[in-house]
Amino acid sequence: MLSVGDRFPAFRVTATVSTDPATSFREVTDGDDAGRWKVFFFYPKDFTFVCPTEIAAFGKLQPQFEKAGAVLYGGSTDSEFVHRAWREHEPLLGDLPFPLLADVRRDLSQALGILDREEGVCVRATFIVDPEGVIRYASANDLAVGRNPEEVLRTLAALQSGGLTACGWKIGDPNLEAA
Repeated sequence: MLSVGDRFPAFRVTATVSTDPATSFREVTDGDDAGRWKVFFFYPKDFTFVCPTEIAAFGKLQPQFEKAGAVLYGGSTDSEFVHRAWREHEPLLGDLPFPLLADVRRDLSQALGILDREEGVCVRATFIVDPEGVIRYASANDLAVGRNPEEVLRTLAALQSGGLTACGWKIGDPNLEAA
């Protein structure tokens, strides 16, 4: 799996951006939102149980990510059509304010090193990428364990704070003073 200090790979995928059949899909590339912080979170499969809870939680926090100058991207190896069908049928996902990337060829997932060896789907991987395209945070959870989007937001704020942040640091807390 790519890690802190690595460049986020180049990619071009179709993303689901709404449930409206006329405007459901758009192409998303690594060049979109250039110069902004980006948060990518990958999940195993649509129409599962843990995934919608995480995706909905990221959706609720999207205004705070936006306020921090970050763009959210969700993604899996499911197609854009499956993403749209899931959003149409899962009440938690109908009004998502960010794209769901459809990495059907698995090019991005393979480049990131986040495919589960047994299942061939994405593990629950999260990447915070700085405005220069460098990964500043990377984590991965087992397929069965959901992540905490509030912790991802806290980590983004810590990275943006420009200083040292102590264990338990909260958004708005002062940075540590170097001795």
